[in-house]
Amino acid sequence: PKMKEDNCLHAALICLGMLYYSHAISTEKLNHTRPSLHGHHEKGKEGQVLHRSKRGWVWNQFFVIEEYTGPDPVLVGRLHSDIDSGDGNIKYILSGEGAGIIFVIDDKSGNIHATKTLDREERAQYTLTAQAVDRNTNRPLEPPSEFIVKVQDINDNPPEFLHENYHANVPERSNVGTSVIQVTASDADDPTYGNSAKLVYSILEGQPYFSVEAQTGIIRTALPNMDREAKEEYHVVIQAKDMGGHMGGLSGTTKVTITLTDVNDNPPKFPQSVYQMSVSEAAVPGEEVGRVKAKDPDIGENGLVAYSIIDGDGMDMFEITTDYETQEGVVKLKKLLDFETKKSYSLKVEAANVHIDPKFISNGPFKDTVTVKIAVEDADEPPVFLKPSYIFEVQENAASGTVVGKVHAKDPDAANSAIRYSIDRHTDLERFFIINAEDGNIKTIKALDREEIAWHNISVFAVEVHKQHQEAKVPVAIKVVDVNDNAPKFAAAYEAFVCENARSNQQFITISADDKDDSANGPRFIFSLPPEIIHNPNFTLRDNRDNTASVLVRREGFSRQKQDLYLLPIVISDGGLPPMSSTNTLTIRVCGCDSNGSMLSCNAEPYILNAGLSTGALIAILACIVILLVIVVLFVTLKRQKKEPLIVFEEEDVRENIITYDDEGGGEEDTEAFDIATLQNPDGINGFIPRKDIKPEYQYMPRPGLRPAPNSVDVDDFINTRIQEADNDPTAPPYDSIQIYGYEGRGSVAGSLSSLESATTDSDLDYDYLQNWGPRFKKLADLYGSKDTFDDDS
Repeated sequence: PKMKEDNCLHAALICLGMLYYSHAISTEKLNHTRPSLHGHHEKGKEGQVLHRSKRGWVWNQFFVIEEYTGPDPVLVGRLHSDIDSGDGNIKYILSGEGAGIIFVIDDKSGNIHATKTLDREERAQYTLTAQAVDRNTNRPLEPPSEFIVKVQDINDNPPEFLHENYHANVPERSNVGTSVIQVTASDADDPTYGNSAKLVYSILEGQPYFSVEAQTGIIRTALPNMDREAKEEYHVVIQAKDMGGHMGGLSGTTKVTITLTDVNDNPPKFPQSVYQMSVSEAAVPGEEVGRVKAKDPDIGENGLVAYSIIDGDGMDMFEITTDYETQEGVVKLKKLLDFETKKSYSLKVEAANVHIDPKFISNGPFKDTVTVKIAVEDADEPPVFLKPSYIFEVQENAASGTVVGKVHAKDPDAANSAIRYSIDRHTDLERFFIINAEDGNIKTIKALDREEIAWHNISVFAVEVHKQHQEAKVPVAIKVVDVNDNAPKFAAAYEAFVCENARSNQQFITISADDKDDSANGPRFIFSLPPEIIHNPNFTLRDNRDNTASVLVRREGFSRQKQDLYLLPIVISDGGLPPMSSTNTLTIRVCGCDSNGSMLSCNAEPYILNAGLSTGALIAILACIVILLVIVVLFVTLKRQKKEPLIVFEEEDVRENIITYDDEGGGEEDTEAFDIATLQNPDGINGFIPRKDIKPEYQYMPRPGLRPAPNSVDVDDFINTRIQEADNDPTAPPYDSIQIYGYEGRGSVAGSLSSLESATTDSDLDYDYLQNWGPRFKKLADLYGSKDTFDDDS
């Protein structure tokens, strides 16, 4: 229907334009106002010649309706010159914007037609130039004249909004007429011609909550007290219509999403009036008991709730904190509970908004309260000692079985189970104490010595009889009370020195004492001499009454020659009840001093040596003895280092010794005759190889006449003779057999020195020891010692 309406409107506008153009042409003809392309003369009434100014075309501008879709080209206008007589000699030419393409002219009649559909929104006007020329000569008859063709607007563009969708926010509970957002539409039609671009806004959807101003497009609230908690989001459709909103106008729409923002207009509210919770008496402080939550339909900071305990008998035992993530109040234990003392508690908890909007204070109060009842559950608790720790006292040296003290524990549960006591033996390794398992009495097992251990720190266990896993532990400190059982003694091993020329009543040493007992049984110390020597002629004692005493010389003149050492007994008593005393001996040496009292020597030797040898004589004797000892030691050393001669010269004739040898010997393993088998390697590849030769049964007798004379001095003849005999004697070793020298004998330390097996690669001999045989075997060490002879073992 809308398209039909637009087409009818276009047709009506075209008809109106054509009527308007026809009326203008008829008016021109009636008034004889055709345009002239040149000026011409006109005679006045009185005969003078008047020059008429040049006139332009019929109109300075033509009009053509846009979007014309008729079958024939639209007549835009007609150009006509006064000099045109209608004989066809004048030719009209059109040039400029769109000439020949959009606009064409009949060169004879001057009619201008639009050959294409024009769109004002694309181009609103065209500037053209017209000229009249002689058809034959193309000579301009008049100067070119410029005119404008305007495209006349029709309502062919609907309004369009800047955005297809808008989003806006407005606080809930806003007053009526509160501005939400302004929407704006635009129309491409000509705003200066007609009402094609005159827009009017209206609301199609969103009533009765919102309204829109017809001229401005401002959307405003239309209902009071809109509640976000009831409905948060609204969808509004706004329409913009041209033609001033009248019938036949074009329209466009847009969607606006309006969200109500939250305000704090709702107080928090507990969903129930009482919360029931329970907690074990064994719970530790800080443990969570339960949670409460007040509901607030507001969101964000408007929905924040803080919890607090405002009343109740459990205010000291419990506390509440706020979990802002879940908006819950967390009830926690503050102190230890005791089921046997109190079995339940009550709390009054308040939930209040953190942020309050003053505009809605009348909707308050923005808080709520609830009662929380907490039941304490009984737990199986271990025994509890009446005291957190115990301190007892016992005298040292007390007899075994002395009672030290008593500990007591009880079962806090309602069952009140019996308790058994024991001592933690890790704290009483030497077993000084024992405890009665039933009543908790602690006794000594053996005597205690305060001077060794003044305090005993032990631990006592209390265990329920029927529940062995329930136990408690308490520290027990036992103080060993001091008894005066140690006598005072010298504080150090004193040794005094007095000069031979000491004066009477001269002090030469101050002594002090030490007592292992406590201060109550120790100082003050009393120093005195034994009664039997209280009138000692040599020395006297003075008590300084500050736990020290001074020893003084009673007489003048001492002699080291007569007596160089004195022993002075001193009695020391302590201040205990009863007091104890001891006698200590002070050693006093007599020394030689100079006139100023400086000590020179305390030795008595010079006086003793006067009757015998002097010190110098003793030193001389000792020096002589040392020298003699040194001489003896040197002589013995030189005697041992003296070497024996290499050759022993004997008086015997060498020739006689050679004659007595009948054979060359059999080696280390054969003492009767030379046996070549000793040179055979018994550890060959095939094991031990026995000899294959046979000893002759008969004995060869040497031929007569071959033995030289016993006293012969021709050694050369003797040797040759013996060699000949040996070569011709079949019974003399070595026998007639073939053997090789592969081994030096089983008893040889050096092993085989034969080179017959040197080329073999699987020899298992180690030649590294050749390096230690000295320079004579250096060549062999170089040949064999550097090779790896352990290939078979690797």
